[in-house]
Amino acid sequence: MPPSPADARQPYRIDRLFECGLVWFRRDLRADDHAALHYALKHCRQVWCVFVFDREILDPLLARGLAADRRVAFILASLAPLDEALRAAGGGLIVLHGHARAAIPELAAELGVTAVFANHDYEPASLARDTEVRQALAGQPCAFFSFKDQVIFERDEILTGQGKPFSVFTPYKNAWLKALLPFDLKPYPVEPYLKSLAAPPKAYLRPLPTLEALGFAPSNLAEIAMPTGSAGAHALFDEFCERMGDYARRRDFPALRGPSYLSVHLRFGTLSIRTLARTAHAATLRGGAESVGAATWLSELIWRDFYFMILHHHPRVAAGHAFHSAYDAICWINGDTGERYFQAWCDARTGYPLVDAAMLQIRQSGYMHNRLRMVVASFLVKDLGVDWRRGEQYFADQLNDFDFSANNGGWQWAASTGCDAQPYFRIFNPTTQSEKFDPQGRFIRKYLPQLARLPDKYIHAPWTASEDVLLAAGVKLGENYPRPIVQHDVARKETLARYAVVKEQRGTDAAHSEGD
Repeated sequence: MPPSPADARQPYRIDRLFECGLVWFRRDLRADDHAALHYALKHCRQVWCVFVFDREILDPLLARGLAADRRVAFILASLAPLDEALRAAGGGLIVLHGHARAAIPELAAELGVTAVFANHDYEPASLARDTEVRQALAGQPCAFFSFKDQVIFERDEILTGQGKPFSVFTPYKNAWLKALLPFDLKPYPVEPYLKSLAAPPKAYLRPLPTLEALGFAPSNLAEIAMPTGSAGAHALFDEFCERMGDYARRRDFPALRGPSYLSVHLRFGTLSIRTLARTAHAATLRGGAESVGAATWLSELIWRDFYFMILHHHPRVAAGHAFHSAYDAICWINGDTGERYFQAWCDARTGYPLVDAAMLQIRQSGYMHNRLRMVVASFLVKDLGVDWRRGEQYFADQLNDFDFSANNGGWQWAASTGCDAQPYFRIFNPTTQSEKFDPQGRFIRKYLPQLARLPDKYIHAPWTASEDVLLAAGVKLGENYPRPIVQHDVARKETLARYAVVKEQRGTDAAHSEGD
């Protein structure tokens, strides 16, 4: 791997040309502004492209019963336009199904390439895979180059004045913004070098595999009309740019079109992070009303870099440990009660409408609004007392945009076990959250039609309605909608006692208000 310059302000330096190279696509399913593709085309006379449906990733999904995984369908749907774009430029995409650790060195040997190019992947399993691939290639011999592409700043690029990694977001964000230069947002040009693309050899000129050939079943990806590929990503981004100025005002209300809905495209790289950050940053510099929404959205993109950095410096979080190790001592509710609570949460049977509607959203679409991710996570951990790691795994299985670093960071934030997490005594009240962020119950009514006829006053807490009101609305608590599985005020007291094992004596106690 070419060394990244210390100031991260110069291009990677590759001091030789190669006769044949191979670009290994992973989390970067696009043919534009692509670091690895740029450097391969620039430094090789002939370049092939490959994507591997890695069985080390896919087989565990099948083992967990996720045969209709939308993410596999999304990848397959996004590979088709990528292949078309590469073919139009004289190349094409080789698609394999196997173990990437072995498949990449074997393909490199068959093609006779002397350099493989890929973009960084930061998860521990991916790092181990890349190390093994690099070692195998070195024995052929074949060089392996890897580039920063899915973040703006990575690893040690943003540090404190003492040269240490940040553990609090706001000072990290301030340092991130201070360090930012035009080079960091500059796209990697591909088009000027496309003449180096090579069409796949005849042995690899075959149609993309089907879901069935990969061992998967059809999902509801088409039914939920999720845009795929670079064209879908750019269409979403263009639409969001028209309302980016309203992002700060609308983003917390799940019934409104506030978010960008680009997270799955960031996850699979159908759109460059540099494109997004460059657009948002430019809007903040222009000032005016639009800049507030743009600055808020840019902060969300910076959170993404922050969690990648945390994963790099604290790999223990990938092994199921709390960022703050003292929180590993908490005794969660397990056994039959814990299992009953967890299943009720998964199955949208908690009796709290906003929580249940959110859990139906993720189950039906693989998407969950960010405000609701915080609400349902807080409810599982601090109302039901269930280990946050169970919720983390459920989201990992369900979310289209699942990314380990952000998912782990979000769950540890909600559980108060992570870096810069909410205080342990801050416990979301699911009813007041519902009243505040879904005041007319529009989101609730969409996913829980059995509650649709309830007046706004009772849609957030049906158990507070009189029998006459319930009867008029056709709601039968305990029959067509469950009663609350726990009482929030009682659960809150139990949570404060549960967290007492790690409570810090800093003049604060359980008398703190819930905040929001």
